[in-house]
Amino acid sequence: MEQRFLGRSGFKVPALGFGAGTFGGQGPLFSAWGNTGTDGARRIVDIALDAGVNLFDTADVYSDGASETILGAALKGRRDKAIVSTKLSLRAGDGPNQVGASRHHLVGATEAALKRLGTDYIDILQLHAFDAMTPVEQVLGTLDALVKSGKVRYIGMSNFSGWQLMKSLAASDRLGLERYVANQTYYSLVGRDYEFELMPLGLDQGVGAIVWSPLGWGRLTGKIRRGQPLPAGSRLHETAGFAPPADDERLYRVVDAMDIVAEETGKTHAQIALNWLLQRPTVASVLIGARDEAQLTQNLGALGWQLSDAQMARLDAASAIAPPYPYYPYWNGQFAERSPVAVPVSAPATAA
Repeated sequence: MEQRFLGRSGFKVPALGFGAGTFGGQGPLFSAWGNTGTDGARRIVDIALDAGVNLFDTADVYSDGASETILGAALKGRRDKAIVSTKLSLRAGDGPNQVGASRHHLVGATEAALKRLGTDYIDILQLHAFDAMTPVEQVLGTLDALVKSGKVRYIGMSNFSGWQLMKSLAASDRLGLERYVANQTYYSLVGRDYEFELMPLGLDQGVGAIVWSPLGWGRLTGKIRRGQPLPAGSRLHETAGFAPPADDERLYRVVDAMDIVAEETGKTHAQIALNWLLQRPTVASVLIGARDEAQLTQNLGALGWQLSDAQMARLDAASAIAPPYPYYPYWNGQFAERSPVAVPVSAPATAA
């Protein structure tokens, strides 16, 4: 398993991690993702660890905490072999203070997560969303104290905009507090908005990407095609309202390009989508999910080979979109000489 530095932390994570959102199966969203119980989770963790996939990501809202509980039980007796990542700050109860990134909620939610996970420390603790009602100085001071207490090793965030992340990093630098080193972000062949602002920011500030939903919420398996109904087994039937948006015609164009690459490489569409991400700037780890052992084993096939430059260019062109102002001059070459990315990471989107 390839090991990569997580941003500018000096800490290494595997190129592929496992997203434990399929553990638990409680509620309308997570029951559609999967309903793996403790026994199934132990088997999946066995396979993952054997393959070197030792980063396991979860969140306190996944199946109302059941995902953390099941992951903790599956790792019992081998916690030292795993990197445990969890997220908090979304609503986790009915009380007025059971949401957000206030000191009250962060401390209480961290203690609750530690208990569910059956551990005394969390390797990577990430905020699930930005809290505009709590000063970033208080948020980072609380996270810094959690690191100093030994309960947390590294901190990260998810679903922040560029200005929210940069404001937080500036506060950390000004006050000498722990910095975010991880950005758990949505990024895929049908979701490339990450490249506009957050990727250059990550390069400049040393923040590594931990990618969620690398298959575009299940759209990049090769089963969703032009002129055909949504497959009966697709989770989009139940979860489309939660999914990141994707233009249908662009999706079909990407799948057409993947068909050609699949024929050239003998790899599945999922493996191609994952391998493309593994070659993108700032990407530290790509989270794969699996409802069963077969899905996990197939996803592991994204490793050990590389798409060629020509294949990357084909996929880039098929998936490209025109960035909004003020980003497009950096992508169409006008400002490329002074861009934080040495070459455009997205092909000019003239056909998008």
